Amino acid sequence: MVWLVLGLGNPGEEYAGTYHNVGFRVVERLASEWGVRIRERCGPALISTGIVSGPDTVVLVEPQTYMNRSGAVLPILLERFEATAGSLIVVYDDLALPLGRVRVRGKGSAGGHNGIKSLISVAGTDEFMRVRVGIQPERDVGGVRDFVLSKVAKSDRDLLEKTEETAAGAVRALMADGIEKAMAAYNGIDLRPAQ
Repeated sequence: MVWLVLGLGNPGEEYAGTYHNVGFRVVERLASEWGVRIRERCGPALISTGIVSGPDTVVLVEPQTYMNRSGAVLPILLERFEATAGSLIVVYDDLALPLGRVRVRGKGSAGGHNGIKSLISVAGTDEFMRVRVGIQPERDVGGVRDFVLSKVAKSDRDLLEKTEETAAGAVRALMADGIEKAMAAYNGIDLRPAQ
């Protein structure tokens, strides 16, 4: 089996440290763990190759389109790797979840996330796995667009890094154990400090 792990984000240095680039940072964390680099061009995406996890092959993907056009990467990836939407694991930021929480899902709506809207539109289905990474801090964030495209606040960095590390674990669990076990293991985790 070939797993396509898509980390959603925006290309370019100006977006690297933003809340919206959580997906990129999670797949980069996995690349670092597996000793590979995400640098090969595949249509409008950068990918890694040669990662083997047990009997499976894993391809880490960073779309090089802007977030709202993330789906443009799917046709060439699915064709090249003879994959289906069922082999996709999409990692992305979610403002509907508190910072410090991760949610694993097997399908579902876009929930207002433009990257997921684009993927559903191109794939023609919402039945692909996702790892949603909470970015909603305890404070009021004002406008959604301005917040997700802003640099991660110093006060949020440590907790967000731990959440991204947990999200990387959820990706590994999805591939190794399947959706039900990954949901059971990760959906109850709350990394926020006890009040």
